[in-house]
Amino acid sequence: MDKNTWNILLVDDEVDFIVTLAERLELRGVNPRVVHDGESALKAVADNVPQVIVLDVMMPGMKGIEVLQKVKSEHPDVQVILLTGQGKTRDGIEGMRHGAFAYLTKPLDLEELIRTINEAINPPEGIPHV
Repeated sequence: MDKNTWNILLVDDEVDFIVTLAERLELRGVNPRVVHDGESALKAVADNVPQVIVLDVMMPGMKGIEVLQKVKSEHPDVQVILLTGQGKTRDGIEGMRHGAFAYLTKPLDLEELIRTINEAINPPEGIPHV
């Protein structure tokens, strides 16, 4: 599947970070949607179910883990990649217990993110797409 057809949702309350990330992805042929909080993420998912959500764990209001749980309960095929602050490995591990596909730490390596999104959409042979 070509990157420009990927249906990706980026969710992070750090507006400058997520807008810059979206712009950098667009330069590589990925056209994500962007929202800045958990409630908006759930609405965006209801309006157009994405293949992959790149989701910040620590946001004001609804936390990323709560968004993850709600999305997975209604749309189990949506793959969620959690973003955690440095040193927050336990947040990523908790997210994996709740069905996250992967977790990545900030600062984010763009190529690693694109690789992880690709694996979430196109799992390697022999690895089930959960």
